[in-house]
Amino acid sequence: MAEDETRGGQGRTSQLDRLLALAAQPAPARTAVVHPVDDVSLNGALEAARRGLIVPVLVGPEGKIRKAAEAAGEDLSGVDIVDVEHSHAAAGKACELARSGAVEALMKGSLHTDELLGAVVDGRTGLRTDRRMSHVFIMDVPTYPRPLLISDAAINIAPDLATKRDIVQNAVDCARALGVETPRVAILAAVETVHPTMPATIDAAALCKMADRGQITGGLLDGPLAFDNAISEEAAHTKGIVSPVAGRADILIAPNIEAGNMIAKQLAYLANAQSAGIVMGARVPIMLTSRADGRVSRLASCAAALLVAHWQRGRPAE
Repeated sequence: MAEDETRGGQGRTSQLDRLLALAAQPAPARTAVVHPVDDVSLNGALEAARRGLIVPVLVGPEGKIRKAAEAAGEDLSGVDIVDVEHSHAAAGKACELARSGAVEALMKGSLHTDELLGAVVDGRTGLRTDRRMSHVFIMDVPTYPRPLLISDAAINIAPDLATKRDIVQNAVDCARALGVETPRVAILAAVETVHPTMPATIDAAALCKMADRGQITGGLLDGPLAFDNAISEEAAHTKGIVSPVAGRADILIAPNIEAGNMIAKQLAYLANAQSAGIVMGARVPIMLTSRADGRVSRLASCAAALLVAHWQRGRPAE
């Protein structure tokens, strides 16, 4: 997503800067960097290593990795390289390293997202848990006073209620790992009342009741909420909504991938928001960095993955 690394002046500290500061405390996460055979993915991984966020394990064709390092002016002395033949093998090997506990996180290099996730979701050799995987955007919006997490805008196209339950739990876990003690979760729809002809409102109400019954834990849910009364206390007050979540949401749960993707990209391109992002719900956090991501976004994604890995270190696997 677009970013301006000079913004946040006049004494403003961005939420992503705070994220990087939080990540300065835990030990770096040993991370499989999958197929880093171009300068962008290799530079991003090595800069994250220099910042103490990851200990990179470069998984891919060694000759191509070293050629990319030479072109980028990077020194690979002391960096572990796992030599495999091609990108598909790199994705499989990275999953194997994660299953064995040799790494705590995965970072996408120069391969297609669906190729990496295809290896991750393999029922026999992948990294699936009892939960569906989902993507979480962690956004710094200049006009919003706290980090804003948005899910799912990248993986689950038209999630049913069971999948939305996992999307919410993944986002809550991510927020807690980032230091939000009890995340406020707004389940978005077009309106804030339940309408039988609008499935998103019914799902939102059901998710809130699931939280009441302990099927979703660690967060405070409310919904359905329209976008305005989820993030604006004035809008919520005007509509007479009495809720500890309305106007102060930490997490926005979109009804489908189109809505989530549009919200995230509109905030980036119209509100000058910065973003980081990780995939939750697998055995380890996964960074799906893109060539379009700027330096701060890449580092913040690594910081988020480190904090999630640190949070998971003492938790039993699902």
